[in-house]
Amino acid sequence: MRLIDLSSPIDADFWEAEPMEHKVMTPAEAAVYMTDGMREQFGVDLDPAVLPDGEFLNQDILTVSTHIGTHVDAPSHYGTRTGHGGPPRTIDEMPLDWFQRPAFVLDVRGAGTGAVGADVLAEELARIGYRPQPLDIALIHTGASAWVGTQRYFTEFTGLDGSAVDFLLDFGVKVIGTDAFSLDAPFSDIIRRYRETGDRSVLWPAHFAGREREYCQIERLGGLDALPRPSGFTLTCFPVKIARAGAGWTRAVATVED
Repeated sequence: MRLIDLSSPIDADFWEAEPMEHKVMTPAEAAVYMTDGMREQFGVDLDPAVLPDGEFLNQDILTVSTHIGTHVDAPSHYGTRTGHGGPPRTIDEMPLDWFQRPAFVLDVRGAGTGAVGADVLAEELARIGYRPQPLDIALIHTGASAWVGTQRYFTEFTGLDGSAVDFLLDFGVKVIGTDAFSLDAPFSDIIRRYRETGDRSVLWPAHFAGREREYCQIERLGGLDALPRPSGFTLTCFPVKIARAGAGWTRAVATVED
C-alpha cells in the first residue's frame, strides 16, 4: 500500500485572500510564557531558569480561517436552509464514514476558467470507464494547485455549476473535492456572468446546492496529479472536530494499492 498526500499546506508566507498570522514561539520564549501562565492561572510559581537550558516547549500560535489550507465544508457553511427540514449540520456533527471511502478523479484541466456542467463530468466518467457507487468521494482535478501560494490561485480555475453537483449527488456521492480555491467558479467569473445575464442561478451554485441536498466539499486539495489512476484508491479526509464550525481542516491522504 502507498500513501499519497493530497493536501495543501497552511503557510503564512502564501498569498491569501483572508488575513492569517503564524507566530512561532521559541522554546526559551515559551518557558517565560508557560511559567507566567502557571502563575496567573494556577497560582504556581516557577523560575524559567530552572528548566533545562532555560527552555520549555516550542509553541505555534495561528490566527487563521478554517477555509485556508485543505479543508472540509460542512452543510452549515452553505446557509441556514436544508432540504431535509432540520438545521444544517456543523463539521463536528458529520458522520465519519463519509470521509474514508473509495474515490475517483475527474480531470477538467482543459476546461479553462469558469464552471462546467453535468455533461462535462458525464463525458469524463465515460472516458475513464467508471460508475460511481454510493458514498464514493468525487475529486475534481482542475490543475489549480500549481498556483497555490499566489494570487493567481484565486482567479484562474474551473468550478462546477449546479447541474454538475446534482449529477454527482445522484450517484449517492456525499463528498466532492477540488484542488481549486473553491468548488464554484472564481468570484470574478461568477460576477461577470451574473452582470451579463441577470441570472441568479450563476451565483455560487455549487455551494448553494447544499441548501437542498446535504453534502460536504473538500476545497484546496493538492497533488492530484500524483495519483497513478483515476479510480481504485481510498481517500481518508477526516475533518478536524471544531465545535459548531462550518468547516474543518483535513490532511487528505490517498491509499493506493500498487
